[in-house]
Order: sequence, then structure tokens, then C-alpha cells
Amino acid sequence: MNEKNIALLIDVDNVSAKYVKSIFEELNAFGTVSIRRIYGNWKRTYGWDEDTLLEYSIQPIQQFDYTKGKNATDMAMVIDAMDMLYSHNIDVFCIVTSDSDFTKLAMRLRESQAYVIGMGESKTPLALTKACNKFVHLDLIASDEPKIEAIIEKRHNDGNNAKTPEKTESNVTPISQIQESILDMIAEADSISLGQVGSSLGKLYTDFDVRNYGYTKLNVFIREEFPKIYLEEKDGTVFVKMKNDVDIITVKNEIIEMITKCGGIVENLSKIHEALKTKHKHFNIHDYGFSRFSSFLRSIDEISVDGNKVRIKGKNKKRV
Repeated sequence: MNEKNIALLIDVDNVSAKYVKSIFEELNAFGTVSIRRIYGNWKRTYGWDEDTLLEYSIQPIQQFDYTKGKNATDMAMVIDAMDMLYSHNIDVFCIVTSDSDFTKLAMRLRESQAYVIGMGESKTPLALTKACNKFVHLDLIASDEPKIEAIIEKRHNDGNNAKTPEKTESNVTPISQIQESILDMIAEADSISLGQVGSSLGKLYTDFDVRNYGYTKLNVFIREEFPKIYLEEKDGTVFVKMKNDVDIITVKNEIIEMITKCGGIVENLSKIHEALKTKHKHFNIHDYGFSRFSSFLRSIDEISVDGNKVRIKGKNKKRV
């Protein structure tokens, strides 16, 4: 998405000025930030001082609180975003907020084929993170902020503040969910590269970023976090594969036992294949070095294969 035209809209009520460097570092990978606006009531102090705004060429938009206890910042941002959508050549909208009130805006911009990047803290409600094409948890990627491990530890150690850290953690895609998705990808494909896995995870989870979990590279993240998965390099390409939970000898013995229980013969070898996949969720014949299940069966000395029919050698009794 290089050279794309970006509009940056910051909700000053919900995002700290300490993230400003991280915001622009993230956007540099997407294109040029031509519109830079920050919305709030500047009669109050938010940490976004004059020096910071001048350094990053951010235009402050004053928005008074017309009603006590409420602010009009949200509405001002929405109006400006829709105006930019129709009157400016904007390819990417970056909405910086942790406020779920902007969910509908993100959905509306996407409907008009705009690419929407959301940025906020990991406490941001899932509704907003899912509404964006990509969502960045600023408190987890910023170098001077605690990673998710620290948040989890704090949740366990600080009983008085248990609710806040728990909410933060729950709004970041769990590692267990990522592992399950990778295993499903491996099971469905004959061969899948590290790049394909990263691309697919980005589409499945808008907030996916290895930095959320304390890593800088996807290959290190997978190697360290997922004991069931291993990486294999071939001809300069890194492939992602599953470590079999069951060894080949065990599988062969299970097949012999299945056939034996059927009277020594199975009329359709696909029944055996399906039984193995049911018993071992991520069973894939390719992991054992075979391209066809029939070839794998023929490698077992105790059985014979005739078309789709499989029998224990020496057994002639037929069974449907």
C-alpha cells in the first residue's frame, strides 16, 4: 500500500500523546499522511502540547463541550471523515481512539472501499477492532509500554485492579486461538509458507501483530509459542508444518486394528482415512512423506490394497 494517501484523525480524549511516535512509525509503511488532525477541547490538558503538534505537523481542531458532561469530539470527527471521503482523494483512514462509538464510522468507510486502520489501547472493545481492516494496540507495540505478558502478570498479582487488566487481555486475540488457526491452515493445505500464514492471520484477526506478544518476527513467534508446529526451509522458502502427535508406527498399528475389527477387510479405504482424521484432528498423510493415502497403506507389510479395497494379508472374508 505504498504511496497511498492517508487521513489521520485522533480522538484526544482517548489516546495519550506518548504514542505519537508509534502512530507515525506504523503509518509510514502504508503511505503518506497528508491530512493530520486531532480533535478535542483544548481548554483542558491532554498531554498533546504545542511542541508535539508542531513536531508532527498535526492540526488541532477545537471542539467545545456544548453540554455539560458530554463532548462533541466524536461527532466532529465523523463529519470531517465523511467530508474527506467524498471531497478528498483519501485511500486510507486512520482512526486513533479506544472509543467504541467510532465502530459505525469504521464500518461506513469500509463500505465505501476505504482501507481503515484503527489504533488504540488493548482495552479497545472488540466491536471497533473487528470493524477496521487492521487494528494496532498501541500500548503493546510501543517500546516503552508493557507487553501482554506483563499485563497478565499484573492481573494475577494485583487483586484490587483485577478487572482492568483482564479487560485489556480479553480484547487481544489469544495465542491459543492463533495456534488453532495455523493448525487448520496446515491441515487444509498440502504445503503452506510462512508468508502465507502471516497473510492469512492478518485477514482472520484485524489486530494480529506478533509485537502484541513480545516478538518482532513471525518465525520466532511461531517457534517459541507453538510446540506442535515447526518451520522447514526449502529452496529459500520457509514452510510451516505440524509436528505429528502420533508417530507412523502407531498409525500403522491403528490401521491394522481397524481392519481386523472389520473382519479383516474394508471395502473402501476412505473409511479408514476418515476414521484417522476423526481420531487425530490434524492428521495429514503428507506429514509422513506420502502424497496419497493408498500409497501409505501399501507401505504396511501386513495389509494389501486392491483398488479401494483393503484387507489383512491371508484374510479372504469379505465385509461391506
